[in-house]
Amino acid sequence: MYVNEGTPVTAVGTRPDHLAIAGRFAAAPETWPVAPRYNPVDRWYHRLHVAHDHEVWLLTWLPGQGTEWHDHGGSAGAFHVFSGTLTEDTVALADGHAPRVSSRELGEGAGRRFGSHHVHRMTNRSPRPAVSVHVYGPALTTMTKYRVGAAGLEVLEVERAGAQW
Repeated sequence: MYVNEGTPVTAVGTRPDHLAIAGRFAAAPETWPVAPRYNPVDRWYHRLHVAHDHEVWLLTWLPGQGTEWHDHGGSAGAFHVFSGTLTEDTVALADGHAPRVSSRELGEGAGRRFGSHHVHRMTNRSPRPAVSVHVYGPALTTMTKYRVGAAGLEVLEVERAGAQW
């Protein structure tokens, strides 16, 4: 199952299909330069590949591990669940209304594209470890962390590549 957000990005001369790239990396774990590892304190991650227009990351998630609400600093992307199950929460903002949070569970083999203004959080709410492949284009330079409140999104922190990760 793949979930799309926004316009498909497979036409020649446009940005690469991030979901297809994530799927290709997930289909070939024997090519990964490292085996997935697990950190009992926080999720583990390793950059698998970098190109001029995207980068690919491998992430592991023990039960209960997750991210805060965040964006990808203007990068679009996709993720593919290699093993286990992850839950993605997204937030929709409408003028004059409280933010609306929706959740979707994505199991092994599932994936999803997202646009450059996507705000979400991901969590392993299952009893099993999970592994996922993420693609961002262009490569991540910042990630903004948020708090979701009655009035909308409040910026908590902007993390910079090479400094916080």
